[in-house]
Amino acid sequence: MSDSDNATMRSVDDHLKTVLDTVQLLAPMELPITDVNGLVLADDVVSAISLPPFDNSSVDGYAVRLADLEGAGEDSPAELRVLGDVAAGSVHEGILEPGTCLRIMTGAMVPYGAEAIVPLEWTDRGTESVRITRAPERNEHIRILGSDVTAGDVVLKAGTHLGPRQIGLLAAIGQVHAPVHPHPRVVVLSTGSELVEPGTPLGPGQINDGNGPALTAAVNAMGATGIRVGIIGDDPQGVLDAIEDQLIRADIVITTGGVSVGAYDVVKEVLSTLGTVEFSKVAMQPGMPQGFGTVGEDRIPIFTLPGNPVSAYVSFEIYIRPAIEKMMGIETGPRNTVTATCFGAFKSPDGKRQFARGVFDPVGLSVRPVGGHGSHLVGDLALANALIVVPEHVTEVVDGDDVEVIVLDGGPR
Repeated sequence: MSDSDNATMRSVDDHLKTVLDTVQLLAPMELPITDVNGLVLADDVVSAISLPPFDNSSVDGYAVRLADLEGAGEDSPAELRVLGDVAAGSVHEGILEPGTCLRIMTGAMVPYGAEAIVPLEWTDRGTESVRITRAPERNEHIRILGSDVTAGDVVLKAGTHLGPRQIGLLAAIGQVHAPVHPHPRVVVLSTGSELVEPGTPLGPGQINDGNGPALTAAVNAMGATGIRVGIIGDDPQGVLDAIEDQLIRADIVITTGGVSVGAYDVVKEVLSTLGTVEFSKVAMQPGMPQGFGTVGEDRIPIFTLPGNPVSAYVSFEIYIRPAIEKMMGIETGPRNTVTATCFGAFKSPDGKRQFARGVFDPVGLSVRPVGGHGSHLVGDLALANALIVVPEHVTEVVDGDDVEVIVLDGGPR
């Protein structure tokens, strides 16, 4: 590659900065707590109640007064009259009187006058009277009102990433809805007259559309809403109509194909006339031809990716994933990497940042390259769980070198 070729390219970092400077955090909305898993809180959540909401027993046992158990031991058990049972969800009326106790179940409200709970294991488990061989401390085995959460507490702060544990807390304090940044709706369009739907018999020169299903799955896997639109042929008006039709329901549009310099690269042709998308050569392999901008009155971000499947997938991981995360309120930026020992050697183009496919071993902190560098090699891509990041100035990775690795499929951000 000549110096003049390098000079005409923009860097990976510059392209990502353009993307992240353009996309905006989605406006918050109230959603049922059943629908907020994986989303980010837009506002602090303040609890209207305390947890526990009342003093309750942490064990099955007997609610007692401490004065009645002074001196109780194995050789000198205290004997108390059992007034009855207190089950979870029931309330004992009145105050516990001297010389008496109540059999109580885990979670049941502690009766007035009781100062501790004696576990069944410290008793003979009597039902009319009970012999107790050990005296508890004050409040022992009692979950005190407000010991977990106090009414008025901020229990979850804005920016919290909601998962099962946080949703459980919302439910426990009685929240039915939560203010969150919603799931972005991401429309995926595959372009190319050579494409057919998977399962359709292939004619001469035809291939199955792998990009649409792969990118839609990638969107859905990160908690956004992927919407796959049917294949669009190499017809400029058809491409334009398809994009415009989707803007009413899209927060992001992704197209694949039609962004190089060929006679039938209609995505580039159509969007260039609108003046909204900048098409660039980015110094990366795979995925050099990139287009990005906004379309429509609402300035919907649109990513126009190369049609080769490895290029499209790598572009998603490097540019679109951080963009979706920013829209959801998740901390964004370049993908995190881990350092690993590379078992294998390969070349890398001078002046381009290569994202080579690899198999990462988290136990041994090692990675081995998978297959070649061709952007059509979906078989190799399917075997990989990582991208080996080779800097622009490095032209060769030698067996045993330390390399930076982006871990895919649930690896670190």
